Amino acid sequence: MAKVIVASMALPVVAGILISMLLAAAITCLVQEERHIYLVLMEGVALAFHEEASMDQLSSTLHPNREVSKAHAKHLLSFHDLFLQSTLETGSYSKLHSYKHIINGFSVHTTPSQAERLRGSPRVKFVEKDRGVKMMTTYTPEFLNLPKGIWAQEGGDTRAGDGVVIGFIDSGINPFHPSFAYDPMQPFTSNLSHFGGACETGPLFPPSSCNGKIVAARYFSAGAKAAANLDPSKDFLSPFDADGHGSHVASIAAGNAGVPVVVNSFCYGKASGMAPGARIAVYKAVYPSVGTLADVIAAIDSAVLDGVDILSLSVGPNEPPEDTLTFLSIFDISLLFARKAGVFVVQAAGNNGPASSSVVSFNPWSLSVAASTTNRGYPSSLLLGNGSILNGVGLSGPSFGNGSVWHKLVLAKDAVKINGTSPKTPEYIEECQHPEVLDPNRVSGSIIICTFSAGFYNGTSTLAGIIDTAKTLGMEGFVLVANPNYGDYIAEAIPFAVSGIMIPRVDDAKVILQYYEQLTKRDEKGTGAEFAALAAVGEGRLASFTGRSPVVSRFSSRGPDIIDIHKNLADVLKPDILAPGHQIWAAWSPISAAEPMLKGHTFALLSGTSMSTPHVAGIAALIKHYNPLWTPSMIASAITTTSSKYDNLGEPMMAEGSEINSLLPSTPFDYGAGFVNPNRAIDPGLVLSSEYVDFIGFLCSLPNISTDAVIAATGEQCNHPFANPFSLNLPSISLSALRGSVSVRRTFMNVGNTTETYLGSVVPPNGTKVYLRPTWFTISPQGTQDLEIQFSVVQPKQNFTFGEIVLTGNLNHIVRITLSVLAVSV
Repeated sequence: MAKVIVASMALPVVAGILISMLLAAAITCLVQEERHIYLVLMEGVALAFHEEASMDQLSSTLHPNREVSKAHAKHLLSFHDLFLQSTLETGSYSKLHSYKHIINGFSVHTTPSQAERLRGSPRVKFVEKDRGVKMMTTYTPEFLNLPKGIWAQEGGDTRAGDGVVIGFIDSGINPFHPSFAYDPMQPFTSNLSHFGGACETGPLFPPSSCNGKIVAARYFSAGAKAAANLDPSKDFLSPFDADGHGSHVASIAAGNAGVPVVVNSFCYGKASGMAPGARIAVYKAVYPSVGTLADVIAAIDSAVLDGVDILSLSVGPNEPPEDTLTFLSIFDISLLFARKAGVFVVQAAGNNGPASSSVVSFNPWSLSVAASTTNRGYPSSLLLGNGSILNGVGLSGPSFGNGSVWHKLVLAKDAVKINGTSPKTPEYIEECQHPEVLDPNRVSGSIIICTFSAGFYNGTSTLAGIIDTAKTLGMEGFVLVANPNYGDYIAEAIPFAVSGIMIPRVDDAKVILQYYEQLTKRDEKGTGAEFAALAAVGEGRLASFTGRSPVVSRFSSRGPDIIDIHKNLADVLKPDILAPGHQIWAAWSPISAAEPMLKGHTFALLSGTSMSTPHVAGIAALIKHYNPLWTPSMIASAITTTSSKYDNLGEPMMAEGSEINSLLPSTPFDYGAGFVNPNRAIDPGLVLSSEYVDFIGFLCSLPNISTDAVIAATGEQCNHPFANPFSLNLPSISLSALRGSVSVRRTFMNVGNTTETYLGSVVPPNGTKVYLRPTWFTISPQGTQDLEIQFSVVQPKQNFTFGEIVLTGNLNHIVRITLSVLAVSV
């Protein structure tokens, strides 16, 4: 009903509501953004060292459920609260933790002036600013070293990418979001004479939506209308984004700099796109109810016609075509024509990993992007009454925020109404999806244990269902534990509106349930009668910046590339590049038609190659701004040849495997050329170019292909085919069946301003020998140099092996060419 009402509201009313929500969030964040986290140590004995505390003599574990210990813990908690209330100004702080076990103190989120008040108080030993926590969001600009790198060279965070138009084919955009606002006090300086997009209007998308930051907006719905009955409450026939996905990707690539991120009244920092000065062109082709290739291809066509510089595709087919080669599908050919028109195309590699040959971006004229982690995480913890602390996942405030430390722990199965008539399926009795089946007297004010059972495994049960149950019955919080019958599960951080935590490991779930059973009394029927187990959910919204990164994400699709549905291999390295795609904060649409948990939110934390793709689109805009005359192939070459294969520990990158919590050595089939390095990509030294005529020559050289097929797909004759597909002048070399010896040529162009001498070296793939001719060369500005690379099999291998060519210039340019070879026979 609510959706129908919203859909029928007058446009200014809805726009006003959305803008009011955003202004309120921004005001909240502006108050918090000047705050810091402080650690405060107080005088007085902590719980473990209190003279009357009860300790287990064998394990030295404190038993806080015993009366004396409980009383002292309550005393410390109350004292901390009263001390803060009497010392600091009301509304000037938020207490994060009370430390009671081994130290007596607390952590507080407040301003420096209020921290000085704490320092001057007689009961305080000392106050320390927490140096380990950064209040940042998209974080990836910092992770990629943009602020002091390329942004500084392009005029700062508001100018970087100015003059470049990025087209987004997706679910539309939320024009009321501050990430897409236009500030007339800081006007854009570059004209867009090359761009001629229009602004279509409709529900929730007034003419003012195209404001100078958003320079064009269109929607394509014919395919959607044909494929399904569109729902007018969410499938708006306008460029407005009712889903959120389109707004998310657009803000990652080109969102304004320094936008406050507030979710559930908590400020997570500020968000910035990769190219905050770039302009946004919107081409809506996917709807909450349906998306069709027909609409997507129409959007590609329109975007190229309008004159976008870069096309970002986080949508597309999720499997290879059945009746043609992967490179000759209409979708891929439409991208070839976009490339012919001078548009740089960035495409998501897919989320079908870690299976082999799972990429869904096949062609060599699009840059396909894999996804990685960053070193930012959101640790959360569950505290049990016996002193155990278990790590988990969940962006929520602590359950003891209301002044009470411990809460009764109740298993969902034990809270089902005794005389209820609900089905005895996991969805009803284990998974906390239906509040009507639970006894309010048993769960009110408690922390309920829900189990990851069949519904979650099959995708029919949701976290939103648990949260709705918790809210409806007045629970203090929830714990979603792993089920031994299904093994460990994958848990991604997501904001919870109530205190909650996911415990994805079976071993940890067993610890919780064992403790629970020890303190739960049951009647003769086995029904829970008395519940004495206690727990507390810890603060889960504070970021930590530790650990190995980047790591290739488990879901990220892998190579090798394929030429058809039968998975015959192609001589093209896919994916092309690796970029951040795990737990990325970015803009969202409050309607959130497809994700109930994010309804009302203006920011979301998401993972996928959908998120890594706009990172590279934005980086391409930065490179285009810095080098406006570069062609798409030059930009693609610069991005790939300057990337890194090493993580922040200086070790070869790892990849998440199929087993949860497993890390495996990664290969170019996981990360392509490597992890993107934008500050090096603007000045790569050498580039390799391939243009439209070269791609036609590539298509004509594919095995078992008729010239008629190429003519039918492209309209071009096969007058100049390559001898082999691997002859295409790509910034990588992939040989899917090396027999004996073969010679491969690559042509380089110097895009530097001075003459430079390069020395070549090779790390040959196992089972091969690789020779370079010449081994060194001197190249002048805009000059070209051919490099002959001779591959020879010395030992056949069952699988691909990998290496690289490294060209080191005397002016500190380093150019890397990734090699992937399947050595078949000598």
